[in-house]
Amino acid sequence: MKLTFLGAGAWGTALASHAAANHDVVLWGRDPAQLAAIAATGSNEAYLPGVQLSPRLRVEADFEQAVGHAAGDPDGLVIVATPVSGLREMTRRLAARGDGHVRMLWLCKGFEAGTHALPHQMVREELDAAGRTSGFDYGVLTGPSFAREVALGLPCALTVAGSVPTLADCAQAAFHHHAMRIYGSDDLTGVEVGGAVKNVLAIATGASDGLGLGLNARAALVTRGLAEMTRLGLALGGRAETFMGLAGVGDLILTATGDLSRNRKVGQQLAAGQSLEQILASLGHVAEGVRCAQAVAALAEACKIEMPITRAVCAVLFEGLSAADAVAQLLQRDARDE
Repeated sequence: MKLTFLGAGAWGTALASHAAANHDVVLWGRDPAQLAAIAATGSNEAYLPGVQLSPRLRVEADFEQAVGHAAGDPDGLVIVATPVSGLREMTRRLAARGDGHVRMLWLCKGFEAGTHALPHQMVREELDAAGRTSGFDYGVLTGPSFAREVALGLPCALTVAGSVPTLADCAQAAFHHHAMRIYGSDDLTGVEVGGAVKNVLAIATGASDGLGLGLNARAALVTRGLAEMTRLGLALGGRAETFMGLAGVGDLILTATGDLSRNRKVGQQLAAGQSLEQILASLGHVAEGVRCAQAVAALAEACKIEMPITRAVCAVLFEGLSAADAVAQLLQRDARDE
């Protein structure tokens, strides 16, 4: 099977290395020097330091050559491994090509800044604009997954949801091997909402842990955060059972409690008194929860849904409220039924 990965960050590189054990895989990135270093050393030291990648993984600096490896091939799959902010551009470039039937997955999680669109809504808009009303299958691969652990070959389970049922079969053929399991879903909206909102909630949990509020507080935040996620997901058209699965509670638990979580780290550093600018400068990676917190809050307001944890995260990130004061405000909320 031929696979092309567009994006040589941590997650794209890790999944490409995993797939290369069984398939013909090409990895493309925007920085030719980075790709040359990966080819020379067999590792992506910028994003996965010290991890040896599959020796079968190939890199390609030319975008058209990389995409041509998989796009239009009957057994091909293109995986977009950029942040949400890059998904429109990648879709537009793929849709403009003259390839035959194209199958595309994306790995990003979040809402688009400004429009508050989910990734699949962005993709559909770009395909419609390009007149690609058929012959282009698309979907998301999501769930609890730290890139470093995947690159090291540790066990992982993910969910795929797409525009057609056969896309799940394609993703399972590509990735369901060795220590990785892939489960199919037909709730594209639900799995994307889970992947977006969990990042915001992880910031809240990281702040709680950074303030030393204990495991009871962590459990409360995760549980009530799951309730917020589910309320928004249902309002946007997702299904309740999706949020009890890998893309919902599974990804939330991992991101809110795992030490490899960038969003959790943002919360911890906010609790320590660092400014958002300092935190983002030190991370070196994208923390999607920061980017989509305002979108989640805006959607909650538009849908007339209470999401107090999300609102508190926005107040800390963008309105100058301290993490300690945000917690105090949450504790002062009136009693209610669960």
